[in-house]
Amino acid sequence: MAQAVIALYVLVAVFGPLLIPYDANVTSTIDRLQPPGASLDDGTTSWLGTDQVGRSIIAQVISGSRVSMLIAAATVGIAGVLGLVLGLISGYFGRWGDSLIMRLGDIQLAFPSILLAILIAGVLGPSVTNVIFTLAITRWVIFARVVRASALVASKSEAVEGAKTLGVTNFWIIVRYILPRVLGPLAVAATVQVGLMVIAEASLSFLGLGVPLDQASWGSIIANGRDYLSSAWWIAAFPGLALVILVVATGMATDGKRAANQTM
Repeated sequence: MAQAVIALYVLVAVFGPLLIPYDANVTSTIDRLQPPGASLDDGTTSWLGTDQVGRSIIAQVISGSRVSMLIAAATVGIAGVLGLVLGLISGYFGRWGDSLIMRLGDIQLAFPSILLAILIAGVLGPSVTNVIFTLAITRWVIFARVVRASALVASKSEAVEGAKTLGVTNFWIIVRYILPRVLGPLAVAATVQVGLMVIAEASLSFLGLGVPLDQASWGSIIANGRDYLSSAWWIAAFPGLALVILVVATGMATDGKRAANQTM
């Protein structure tokens, strides 16, 4: 069920703009603050209502889903690869490399990740690229620790000890014996982080530190609607609902992956 919901979000993000005849950035003062289901001046139906300048909420939610999922996927991909490489180095080779990487991770974890993200985003300025870079920098430690823990266990196995005795190179030992053991836990961590990255991106955009103002984001839409909660609740409610459903779905998918790994 959770995978189906996530797949639906992906389909909407990719093909939604082709199916919805609205532009997220087009304004119409005549149609401002129209409730869900209202008829607009051009004769079309406002399925999720309009905001204070007449922009379609459904178009903004769909456009925001593209931005949020792109940032989440890119962030998890970059942080995951960086954490995988550093975690393998730390867990397999150990010694001074392990100490250096883990101490850097400990220093970073001493600061709340959202505060660190706000600091970096405030310095770099709002843009999609900067948000991806900021969130990736704040999350690599999570992946590195997960990979390191699995690599430490795998490196002590009889298969690895036998391969070392036979003179197999470290590279092939990692590829053949270590990497397969860390991919399962890494996938679970990645699934968790997708939901957290969606929340983090929305938080930065809510504060004006995320994507530029000319790009729709769930966080910025919610921020635009906070002053109209009593008179036009739909502006903030629908992007908030979309955000909650996606995060819950990723959490359920994570539980499924974790259960599958434990039975293997």
